[in-house]
Amino acid sequence: MKLRELKSLLRGHPAAQPRFLLPNGEQIPAHFHITEVGHVAKKFVDCGGIFRDRDACVLQTYVANDFEHRLKAGRFADIIDLGRPILPGDDLEVEVEWDCCVVSQYPIASGRAVADRLEFQLAAKHTDCLAKQKCGCESEAAKCAATCC
Repeated sequence: MKLRELKSLLRGHPAAQPRFLLPNGEQIPAHFHITEVGHVAKKFVDCGGIFRDRDACVLQTYVANDFEHRLKAGRFADIIDLGRPILPGDDLEVEVEWDCCVVSQYPIASGRAVADRLEFQLAAKHTDCLAKQKCGCESEAAKCAATCC
Protein backbone atom coordinates (compact mmCIF):
# COMPACT_ATOMS: atom_id res chain seq x y z
CA MET A 1 0.00 0.00 0.00
CA LYS A 2 1.25 3.43 -0.89
CA LEU A 3 1.51 6.14 1.75
CA ARG A 4 -1.13 8.27 0.00
CA GLU A 5 -3.61 5.36 0.15
CA LEU A 6 -2.94 4.80 3.84
CA LYS A 7 -3.37 8.48 4.70
CA SER A 8 -6.58 8.69 2.67
CA LEU A 9 -8.08 5.70 4.47
CA LEU A 10 -7.07 7.06 7.88
CA ARG A 11 -8.39 10.57 7.15
CA GLY A 12 -11.61 9.14 5.70
CA HIS A 13 -12.37 7.26 8.95
CA PRO A 14 -10.80 9.40 11.72
CA ALA A 15 -12.70 7.76 14.61
CA ALA A 16 -11.94 4.18 13.50
CA GLN A 17 -9.47 2.00 15.37
CA PRO A 18 -6.67 0.68 13.14
CA ARG A 19 -5.81 -3.02 13.40
CA PHE A 20 -2.86 -4.77 11.82
CA LEU A 21 -3.41 -8.36 10.76
CA LEU A 22 -0.21 -10.39 10.50
CA PRO A 23 0.30 -12.84 7.63
CA ASN A 24 -0.23 -15.80 10.00
CA GLY A 25 -3.72 -14.58 10.96
CA GLU A 26 -2.76 -13.11 14.34
CA GLN A 27 -2.90 -9.39 14.94
CA ILE A 28 -0.72 -6.80 16.57
CA PRO A 29 -2.42 -6.11 19.93
CA ALA A 30 -5.03 -3.34 19.72
CA HIS A 31 -3.20 -1.19 22.28
CA PHE A 32 -0.17 -0.64 20.01
CA HIS A 33 1.56 2.71 19.63
CA ILE A 34 3.16 4.14 16.48
CA THR A 35 6.55 5.18 17.83
CA GLU A 36 8.41 6.04 14.62
CA VAL A 37 7.68 7.22 11.10
CA GLY A 38 10.75 6.56 9.02
CA HIS A 39 12.07 6.83 5.50
CA VAL A 40 14.29 3.89 4.66
CA ALA A 41 16.40 4.04 1.51
CA LYS A 42 18.27 0.92 0.43
CA LYS A 43 20.92 0.95 -2.30
CA PHE A 44 22.38 -2.39 -3.31
CA VAL A 45 23.87 -4.46 -6.08
CA ASP A 46 22.32 -7.81 -6.93
CA CYS A 47 24.31 -10.96 -7.65
CA GLY A 48 24.06 -10.21 -11.38
CA GLY A 49 25.85 -6.88 -10.95
CA ILE A 50 22.78 -4.63 -11.34
CA PHE A 51 22.67 -1.62 -9.02
CA ARG A 52 19.25 -1.04 -7.48
CA ASP A 53 17.53 1.13 -4.93
CA ARG A 54 14.37 0.89 -2.90
CA ASP A 55 12.57 3.41 -0.68
CA ALA A 56 9.86 2.78 1.90
CA CYS A 57 8.00 4.48 4.71
CA VAL A 58 8.41 2.33 7.82
CA LEU A 59 6.01 2.69 10.73
CA GLN A 60 7.37 1.25 13.96
CA THR A 61 4.82 -0.25 16.34
CA TYR A 62 5.32 -0.74 20.04
CA VAL A 63 3.14 -2.47 22.60
CA ALA A 64 3.39 -1.31 26.21
CA ASN A 65 1.50 -2.33 29.32
CA ASP A 66 -1.08 0.43 28.88
CA PHE A 67 -3.84 -1.95 27.82
CA GLU A 68 -6.45 0.81 27.58
CA HIS A 69 -4.49 2.69 24.89
CA ARG A 70 -6.34 2.79 21.56
CA LEU A 71 -4.97 4.79 18.67
CA LYS A 72 -7.66 6.34 16.48
CA ALA A 73 -7.16 6.67 12.74
CA GLY A 74 -7.17 10.48 12.87
CA ARG A 75 -4.35 10.57 15.41
CA PHE A 76 -2.49 7.91 13.40
CA ALA A 77 -2.68 10.20 10.33
CA ASP A 78 -1.41 13.11 12.44
CA ILE A 79 1.60 11.02 13.52
CA ILE A 80 2.36 10.18 9.88
CA ASP A 81 2.18 13.91 9.07
CA LEU A 82 4.98 14.52 11.59
CA GLY A 83 7.20 12.63 9.13
CA ARG A 84 6.61 15.05 6.24
CA PRO A 85 10.05 16.67 6.56
CA ILE A 86 11.83 13.33 6.07
CA LEU A 87 9.45 11.54 3.69
CA PRO A 88 10.23 12.29 0.02
CA GLY A 89 6.59 11.91 -1.04
CA ASP A 90 3.34 9.97 -0.79
CA ASP A 91 4.30 7.40 -3.43
CA LEU A 92 6.31 5.32 -0.94
CA GLU A 93 5.29 1.78 -0.09
CA VAL A 94 4.44 1.44 3.60
CA GLU A 95 5.79 -1.24 5.91
CA VAL A 96 4.93 -1.90 9.53
CA GLU A 97 7.73 -2.82 11.92
CA TRP A 98 6.69 -5.20 14.69
CA ASP A 99 8.77 -6.71 17.48
CA CYS A 100 7.59 -10.14 18.52
CA CYS A 101 10.82 -11.87 19.55
CA VAL A 102 12.55 -10.54 16.41
CA VAL A 103 12.01 -7.16 14.76
CA SER A 104 10.29 -7.78 11.43
CA GLN A 105 8.91 -5.53 8.72
CA TYR A 106 5.67 -6.30 6.92
CA PRO A 107 4.40 -4.47 3.84
CA ILE A 108 0.79 -3.34 4.10
CA ALA A 109 -0.93 -5.40 1.41
CA SER A 110 -4.41 -3.89 1.78
CA GLY A 111 -6.68 -1.89 4.02
CA ARG A 112 -10.43 -1.74 4.50
CA ALA A 113 -13.02 -0.22 6.77
CA VAL A 114 -14.95 -2.80 8.82
CA ALA A 115 -17.56 -1.45 11.25
CA ASP A 116 -15.70 0.80 13.74
CA ARG A 117 -12.18 -0.21 12.71
CA LEU A 118 -9.73 -0.15 9.84
CA GLU A 119 -8.14 -3.52 9.10
CA PHE A 120 -4.74 -3.54 7.47
CA GLN A 121 -3.57 -6.87 6.10
CA LEU A 122 0.18 -7.24 6.38
CA ALA A 123 2.17 -9.41 3.96
CA ALA A 124 5.26 -11.50 4.52
CA LYS A 125 8.55 -10.44 2.95
CA HIS A 126 10.79 -12.99 1.29
CA THR A 127 14.25 -12.96 -0.18
CA ASP A 128 14.63 -13.54 -3.90
CA CYS A 129 17.27 -13.65 -6.57
CA LEU A 130 16.90 -10.61 -8.81
CA ALA A 131 19.23 -11.95 -11.50
CA LYS A 132 17.60 -15.32 -12.22
CA GLN A 133 18.18 -15.15 -15.98
CA LYS A 134 21.84 -14.34 -15.54
CA CYS A 135 22.21 -17.12 -12.95
CA GLY A 136 20.32 -19.59 -15.13
CA CYS A 137 17.78 -20.43 -12.45
CA GLU A 138 14.61 -18.67 -13.45
CA SER A 139 12.22 -21.06 -11.72
CA GLU A 140 14.00 -22.40 -8.66
CA ALA A 141 15.29 -20.04 -6.00
CA ALA A 142 17.18 -22.82 -4.22
CA LYS A 143 19.18 -23.63 -7.35
CA CYS A 144 19.84 -19.96 -7.85
CA ALA A 145 21.30 -19.57 -4.39
CA ALA A 146 23.59 -22.55 -4.94
CA THR A 147 24.61 -21.42 -8.45
CA CYS A 148 25.27 -17.73 -8.16
CA CYS A 149 25.51 -16.64 -4.58
